[in-house]
Amino acid sequence: MIRRTFQWASRALSPGLRRFSDTSGGEVIEFERTGSADLTKQASLYVHWPYCLRRCSYCNFNKYIPRENKDNIMTECLQRETETLLQLSQISCITSVFFGGGTPSLAQPSTIAAVLETVSRQVKFSDKAEVSLEVNPTPVGMSRLEDFCNAGVNRFSIGVQSLQDEDLKILGRDHSSYQALQTIEEARRLCPGGVSVDVIFGRPKQTTESWESELTELLKVCDDHVSLYQLTLERGTHLFKQVQRGEVTVPADDVTAEMYQCARRTLQQHGFLQYEVSNFARHNAVSHHNMSYWKGKQYIGVGPGAHGRFVVPGEGGVAREARTQTLEPDVWMSEVQQRGHGTRRRIRLGHLELLEEVLVMGMRLTEGIQHKHWELFSPEVELRKIFGTSVEVREFLQSGKLILDDRGLRCSWDGLALLDSMLPALLVELDRGIRPSLQREHYNDGQTKISISR
Repeated sequence: MIRRTFQWASRALSPGLRRFSDTSGGEVIEFERTGSADLTKQASLYVHWPYCLRRCSYCNFNKYIPRENKDNIMTECLQRETETLLQLSQISCITSVFFGGGTPSLAQPSTIAAVLETVSRQVKFSDKAEVSLEVNPTPVGMSRLEDFCNAGVNRFSIGVQSLQDEDLKILGRDHSSYQALQTIEEARRLCPGGVSVDVIFGRPKQTTESWESELTELLKVCDDHVSLYQLTLERGTHLFKQVQRGEVTVPADDVTAEMYQCARRTLQQHGFLQYEVSNFARHNAVSHHNMSYWKGKQYIGVGPGAHGRFVVPGEGGVAREARTQTLEPDVWMSEVQQRGHGTRRRIRLGHLELLEEVLVMGMRLTEGIQHKHWELFSPEVELRKIFGTSVEVREFLQSGKLILDDRGLRCSWDGLALLDSMLPALLVELDRGIRPSLQREHYNDGQTKISISR
């Protein structure tokens, strides 16, 4: 492990942030405690644009190749569903907006502007709030960047994925490495400090050496945020079938594990701080929208297949709901036109289910879960009581994979790479620690409501 103290640029930390030192001696950023009122009065907004020009070989996301242009209808429906869900949630402030997909850079900038105007009419929405948009680095995507900025976007997430043209073809991408570099340059000109790049490792025929070389080359031109994703073979995708038939081979698990560690070291050497399992930033360029997810805050999902987590006041209490919108765009648009939204599924989260999400998401952060933050969701049972006496968790603590101290519960540098293997045990201990404090009641429809015993 490389031990290094980062020298931060003179740029001031944003309000609500402060510094502390992590266990490796480096400097990290901690988000201050969010008041309990913010958990119900504020939310982030995710807007899903479902269309792509083609489907990547590895992708199983909810995306569609349009048979005809329905941009105007889609825009109207995105506005209407945004308005409906904002009113339903009764929140007073949207803290960030993220346009994802699909390929939202195929949307007209006027669509982006229309949705943001709808938000501004309904709730408090600062003109300084983070507004992100995913960009496919094609000539079309790059040509619209300035118009997107004029529409209100102030952060771009660029799907570079690889700087190797041969690999881009295998992945089914419709851009070249040269176009990706051009798009990064233009995005940085328009939004300096507000450009993130996505890159995939564990690609067919890739080696640790070639990956390190490629990442180093990318870091020479990228901005202040990098998201790393290991290639996952999703059942039903074209790439999955190619691997199954033996036409394509991907690196073994131990090789991809070394690629991940190599990337962490390389990014650290270039001044990037790892603040989440897959995300790295310098100059405090963290994704505030994604931090909302990892911090267990409310978020509203708009568009076909979007997910949300928010409280619906006046519907039998203050329990948070997990919501999923109808997947297929044409059906979703029809539902929005008929009733104002296309919510297909609603699941009321019990107290245990909510804490499970807070645990799983919070442990992805290098800062982990602080005691004060956990108390916002579980004032009755603290972290030490749940995890401090567990034999299996104690083994993780003694081996140095986990740290439980006055700050809270978090992974060590080495432990973060093994988080997936530790989570099952943590969830078991959470269930054991919380269940005695819960009593179960049943709804008439057979769903289970979990309420806190007093």
